[in-house]
Amino acid sequence: MPRRPIRVTGAPEAPLRAALAALRAELGIPADFPTEVLAEAERAAREPVLPSYDATDIPFLTIDPPASTDLDQALHLSRQGTGYRVRYAIADVAAFVAPGGALDAEAHRRVMTLYFPDGKTPLHPAQLSEGAASLLPGQTRPAALWTFDLDADGNPLAVDVRRALVRSRAKLDYAGVQRQIDSGTAEEPLALLRTVGLLREGLEVDRGGISLDVPEQEITEHDHTYDLAYRAPLPAEGWNAQLSLLTGMAAADLMLSSGTGVLRTLPAAPDGAVGRLRRTATALHIDWPHHVSYAQLVRSLDPHEPRHAAFLQECTTLLRGAGYTVFRDGTLPALTTHSAVAAPYTHCTAPLRRLTDRYATELCLAALADRPAPDWVLAALDALPQQMTDGGRRAAQVERECVDIVEAALLKDRIGEVFDACVIDVADGKPTTGTVHLESPAVVGRIDGDHLPLGERLRVRLTQADPGSAKIRFVPA
Repeated sequence: MPRRPIRVTGAPEAPLRAALAALRAELGIPADFPTEVLAEAERAAREPVLPSYDATDIPFLTIDPPASTDLDQALHLSRQGTGYRVRYAIADVAAFVAPGGALDAEAHRRVMTLYFPDGKTPLHPAQLSEGAASLLPGQTRPAALWTFDLDADGNPLAVDVRRALVRSRAKLDYAGVQRQIDSGTAEEPLALLRTVGLLREGLEVDRGGISLDVPEQEITEHDHTYDLAYRAPLPAEGWNAQLSLLTGMAAADLMLSSGTGVLRTLPAAPDGAVGRLRRTATALHIDWPHHVSYAQLVRSLDPHEPRHAAFLQECTTLLRGAGYTVFRDGTLPALTTHSAVAAPYTHCTAPLRRLTDRYATELCLAALADRPAPDWVLAALDALPQQMTDGGRRAAQVERECVDIVEAALLKDRIGEVFDACVIDVADGKPTTGTVHLESPAVVGRIDGDHLPLGERLRVRLTQADPGSAKIRFVPA
């Protein structure tokens, strides 16, 4: 069952640390950057290619998890007549990474930042990703500055993107932003995040798009012991995500109009996959009338409710067909849309952490300026889909195995204990094997037993929890 990345608060215990180190070694995850890459990063940090356009008078702000320092996006929202102006600054990695250099080659090897419970393996050296290229507060930085003029309903009227110098004034976190907005103490431009975010969410509903508010497994530490719980995303996270979606959709439109680009695509889910979700909904006692669409159902769910959270996790199976599609010279691909976005879409807002975003930005800058894309972009374009697919597969494996390791580490001293759980899946053609969702701690694991009652509560006994093998197993109690 797909799960979100785990975050750890507090120092992990020794068995957990050893298991994570073994996973890194098994997957060949590099511990450090080569010397020549670090040297090039140092030079680039001192001497970036800076744009002439100065937008440092705009009081940008960033919204990220509290501990984040690799800040890709900064925003500024304002009223524009009866509508709104959205300014969205994206870190300009191309100002630091020279095509064909050591930094560039290493980024193509790594493809994307990998997240482990006890740290991350970044796409770019920290001198750039958490320093000179990051949109840190109080620092002047090169960026790709997107400007959207929206009407009163949130529809784009005009789009612009250009290289610019920007300066963030504040680094905010989601919880703090949510408190300010909920209490009515947020001033513009922050107060407009809710206004614009809700308008864009409404437009998403109208076009048939869907954003999954999937709960995140989070480890918390209390008096040197660890617990695992679900954390549902805050509304402010969804509103901020709408700005990223707005940018990705505009970028896709620009590339399609120019005839050259790289899209993030997802075909419509096959009937069988949706049918399986309907069976899961029935098993979890979630009412899904036939006249209600999948998108309508998902928007009605409460991620704080365990049965709903389990179903939302299962919904991520419909995203498994996502890929990257390259086109050039005006020959458009057969599939140009992302079915969850319900529109053409591309990745372009996280270049510090994802390789393809640097290329998408360059293609958009060229398209808006009505000039050919740079040769170095065109030369790398055809290889990007496979590189991103391989990198995404590795990131998914890291995520999946890290979750398994952490769950096993948390339960390793509780073998034989009995837990309250819900059977959320039974294997097709193998009714004695299934998946249970524990009420507390928030663990999802395999169960083996006769007559597993799909969708029903069940007392289960833990029989195996080995961080070294990253396996947990249950049987009916």
